[in-house]
Amino acid sequence: MAETKQQLHIAMFPWLAFGHIIPSLELGKLIAQRKGHRISFISTPRNIDRLPKIPSDVAPLITLVKLPLPHVDNLPENAEATMDVPHHIIPYLKIAHDRLQEPLSKFLETSNPDWIIHDFAPYWLPPIAARLGISRAFFSVFNASTLCFIGPPKWLSSSSGTADGPDPGFKRTELEHFIVPPKWVPFPSKIVYRPYEAKKLFENTEANASGVSDFFRFMMVYLGTEVVAIKTCMEVEAEWLNLFGELLPIPVAPVGLLPPSPQEGNDNRDSTWDTISKWLNKQEKGSVVYVALGSEIRPSQEEFNELALGLEQSGCPFFWALRKSAGGESIELPEGFEKRTKGRGIVWTGWAPQFKILSHESIVGFVTHCGWSSVTEAFQFGRALILLPFIGDQGLIARLLEERQAGVEIPRKEEDGSFTRESVAQTLRLVMKDVEGQIYRDKAKEMTTIFGNKELQHRYVDKFVELLEKHRQIVTKG
Repeated sequence: MAETKQQLHIAMFPWLAFGHIIPSLELGKLIAQRKGHRISFISTPRNIDRLPKIPSDVAPLITLVKLPLPHVDNLPENAEATMDVPHHIIPYLKIAHDRLQEPLSKFLETSNPDWIIHDFAPYWLPPIAARLGISRAFFSVFNASTLCFIGPPKWLSSSSGTADGPDPGFKRTELEHFIVPPKWVPFPSKIVYRPYEAKKLFENTEANASGVSDFFRFMMVYLGTEVVAIKTCMEVEAEWLNLFGELLPIPVAPVGLLPPSPQEGNDNRDSTWDTISKWLNKQEKGSVVYVALGSEIRPSQEEFNELALGLEQSGCPFFWALRKSAGGESIELPEGFEKRTKGRGIVWTGWAPQFKILSHESIVGFVTHCGWSSVTEAFQFGRALILLPFIGDQGLIARLLEERQAGVEIPRKEEDGSFTRESVAQTLRLVMKDVEGQIYRDKAKEMTTIFGNKELQHRYVDKFVELLEKHRQIVTKG
């Protein structure tokens, strides 16, 4: 008689950033929906309250767990996610996050999940979970090429040249080490940082106000987890997934691209879409560029001016979703910009339903900061990408997409990262309408066969869950 599968209880604990929280929730929903396992989704009260509504078919299987965020000096009240604070305040958010150690331990002790699927930030979590007999999986919203570039634990550590540690020649201690492919990448690659990006990244290699560096967090998580699950798939990053599997001594599992489900908004948000769709409906099919730099990117006033004036100079119809920054810094549009572009473009300062906008037939291109989730959304609908990365892994994602001829980066100066209105206008015209840019438009359409193929993507989740089930069976029997 066939053995009946036991329902697993899986706790999920994403980092306090919506670029991490939403893919983590998407993964949780799919695990519940497809396999019937129970999910405890853990975050802070305000973040939980901002989540999209859980579909009724999986709601009974998903428990939303609110852990109040401890108070930390320098962290504004009600700031519970990276989108709520300017970039330089994020280390204080990490301090508050690290202070969730005790309430999270108590929750794990009382609820006794089989697995905890965690993020890169809680470097203190694996030993706690191991002591409680809970299996650990690190879920990375960073794609495989980025993880390979960051490097495996032995090259993140401070030791050098020991029997099992890195060769001293592998240790990256200089800025120059980040603008070339790492020595452990055995094939040709252009996925590197530019000098201006490497300067910013270099900060991550040093301890910040939270007391530890981001690299240290990665290293400790790798050393304490049992599986690494990555938001990617073989069809996009086969060579990088294979390499990462060789670099780590534990299973590496692609969980697919987790394309977000269309969200049902509340009435207010639906009326927002009515207004936006009316304008989009009036535009010619395949003529509009959508501009959105995510909820955390804060360009300088100069960058902002050049982007705006480049949009104007390009002559392309545009829809610009312009989020007001959490830090409250005031950034002004160039004088007379809205008047001069009236009718041709819209600057939208409220909430904008990105998924619905990208799916609209008038949209052909997307000026993006290269967040992996935004890229995933765009390729579901075959939108050609104009790449304008700013922080973190965005530069590496831009290089990956350029290697695949799936987007074009707006040229910047290597040293300071500045760009001009002319380079913005030129890149927009190339990707949106020039004959030479047809290759990028075609490649973006080709991407829908991977990114838009829900069945293909869901098979990755199924395989991942089978891995979790088998591992638990072995642990239980052992």
